[in-house]
Amino acid sequence: MNTYIVAGLGNPGPTYQWTRHNAGFLFLDRLAELENISISKKSFSGFCGEWNYAGNRLILLKPQTFMNLSGISIMQSLQFHKLPISNLIVIHDELDLPFGTVRFKNGGGHGGHNGLRSIIENLGKGDFIRLRIGIGKSPHGDTTGHVLGKIPPDQMEGLSGILDGGIEMLKVMLKEGLAKSMSLFNNKNFLEG
Repeated sequence: MNTYIVAGLGNPGPTYQWTRHNAGFLFLDRLAELENISISKKSFSGFCGEWNYAGNRLILLKPQTFMNLSGISIMQSLQFHKLPISNLIVIHDELDLPFGTVRFKNGGGHGGHNGLRSIIENLGKGDFIRLRIGIGKSPHGDTTGHVLGKIPPDQMEGLSGILDGGIEMLKVMLKEGLAKSMSLFNNKNFLEG
């Protein structure tokens, strides 16, 4: 049985709940709802839950450290479970992808994302799998305001479909591998059905 840490990035507290930057938390909340899992156990400076799927054990983690310190929580979790960095899947919002798209990526830099920056600083490298949830760029060029802004009502309507698409991608990856999931979904826009 493979064990993975699946870490969704976000900021704790009700103020941030429905912001674009909390796409990782929203993804895990949706997964928990669909699979009837609780992500409420306090450990690794975050909330944890466990999900068994297709012979894999998945430790679901929502760091409660605030985004720019996410790496601390993730490092504690990897060390505790004695897992290599290759068994880490990080779910995060992605400015460089349009809203409606979700893409897997293996390795890379942080691209200015504070959560990824913290993880790479703590782990010493970026060789982990990322599931990137597109939030699009701000039309006004105000990145911080855009990222920390609430998801607008017209986008909220399509959100569960996008998150469901991301969950489907994760399931395919766990059953059939990363390459298969990338080839099936990386060019798809979940808003277009």
